[in-house]
Amino acid sequence: MSVLAKLIKPALGLLAGFTMMAAATTLAAADQTRVVFVTHGQSGDPYWSVVKNGMDDAAKTLGVKAEYLAPETFDMAKMGQMIDAIAASKPDGLVVSIPDAAALTTPVKNAVAAGIPVIVIDSGGSKLTHDLGGLLFMGQDEFQAGVMAGERIKALGLTKAVCANHEVGNSSLDDRCAGFAKGLGVDVPVMNGVIDPTEMKNRVIAYMTAHADTQFILAVGASGAEPTLAALDELGLSGKVKTGTFDLSPTILQAVVGGKMEWGIDAQQYAMGYIPVAMFDLWKKYKIMPIADYPTGPGFVTKDTAASVIELSKQGKR
Repeated sequence: MSVLAKLIKPALGLLAGFTMMAAATTLAAADQTRVVFVTHGQSGDPYWSVVKNGMDDAAKTLGVKAEYLAPETFDMAKMGQMIDAIAASKPDGLVVSIPDAAALTTPVKNAVAAGIPVIVIDSGGSKLTHDLGGLLFMGQDEFQAGVMAGERIKALGLTKAVCANHEVGNSSLDDRCAGFAKGLGVDVPVMNGVIDPTEMKNRVIAYMTAHADTQFILAVGASGAEPTLAALDELGLSGKVKTGTFDLSPTILQAVVGGKMEWGIDAQQYAMGYIPVAMFDLWKKYKIMPIADYPTGPGFVTKDTAASVIELSKQGKR
């Protein structure tokens, strides 16, 4: 054997090995389940970051490729375009929220028609999900959760309330306010808030200055609740004007423990991120899919239970 042949033979063997490894990697990638989330909530939001954490944890545990997408602001036209683009890429599963049925019905229907299995989380509800051809809905009945909140405040003998909505037009948040009014049994004005915490705090201060007889403030999420707590502190009304909120955060839970807030309503959104990843992985591998919706809330976290979940909230699990 020539010197050249002696050099070429091991090189060819090495090349063949690399080729086999590349082929195996390509095959494994093709077999890997791919799940994409397209929601209206940015991953940095206190609520939606927990959803993404659930998704990431499930993907890591199960070896699934998972992606989280959302428009930079509450932009339904942009969100619809994102759903269309992802559906065209043919994921094994698509997870969406539907805060605006009129804007998102067509993109979701088109995805289903293209053979993409869809799970709806957080907003949209069971009926809309199934009307659009979705497999199931995961979340809580926002209107009914609002009713339960209103009934709790009614039992305290309070009647002068306001619903602080930081994202008016989001159907889930609007439903929370409407349900609260029904449960309380009186008309409840809606304070038109914003995502920006400083501006939200200023709007709460302005409202309370103009409506000093307000006895209770319901925030519809952490983005409104934390500025509300700051506003009441600044006004010297902390603990005097009662408050409650949907969703949890370490700040909210500490306020509940300290008696500055009555409760936080937990939708257990970590499950909304984790469970769909597992479901779609089972669906791709074994054609196994639950046949019923998956309620994740509401659960009222009160002073008696808040301390037990503060650390979990800091970890982004609650």
